[in-house]
Amino acid sequence: MSVLILSASSIIQNDAFAAKTYPNMGTANNFAVLGSSTVTNTGNTIIIGNLGVSPGTAITGFPPGTVTGITYAGGPVATRAHADAATAYGTLSNIRCTTNEPDVADIGGQTLKPGVYCFPSSAAITGTLTLSGNGVYLFKIGSTLTTAAGNSHVVLTNGATAENIFWRVGSSATLGTDSVLKGTVIAYSSITSTTGATIDGRLIALNGAVTLDTNHITIVAPHIHKK
Repeated sequence: MSVLILSASSIIQNDAFAAKTYPNMGTANNFAVLGSSTVTNTGNTIIIGNLGVSPGTAITGFPPGTVTGITYAGGPVATRAHADAATAYGTLSNIRCTTNEPDVADIGGQTLKPGVYCFPSSAAITGTLTLSGNGVYLFKIGSTLTTAAGNSHVVLTNGATAENIFWRVGSSATLGTDSVLKGTVIAYSSITSTTGATIDGRLIALNGAVTLDTNHITIVAPHIHKK
């Protein structure tokens, strides 16, 4: 499925975004994990929230994995959620940058304020990334996102919350063993969450698979958008 890009009139302005205007995730808000081709799991993964895949229909590894919400293996609900996630991806892609990172950047060990951080190529987190302050954090990553095994943690302070954090990934994301990530990941291709990784947010792959292994994924509080 091709990703939907919103018209210029629909783009959320950068200043408003940083000041706590949330991108509309639509029905994708209700999914902790949403894949495109497949969702596969190994081990005792726990998903708190809905699980889905579309346009594919294959979900494997549940059980032994458990889902507290509803599982949608294809069908109209997953199809709509996938379309809404693609629209959100397009919206996030068009928001202007406040900070331009190097082509290949490791943001572990840093403390960041709310804003729009743009990575021309890949982004990594090794060690602790601290997000400090009440507001929206958007990480626009040109290609891959990788979190290091064992010592990669996102820590929230001074009012920062997981529901305000978005990782827009231009290709694929790999979450390292026992790493801790906060926020919603929307990857153009695929997401691999390796053994023991913990996510407070969502894992959404628009054109590929979500691969899980003994993970703990907790959906963040969805927002209600009014016209």
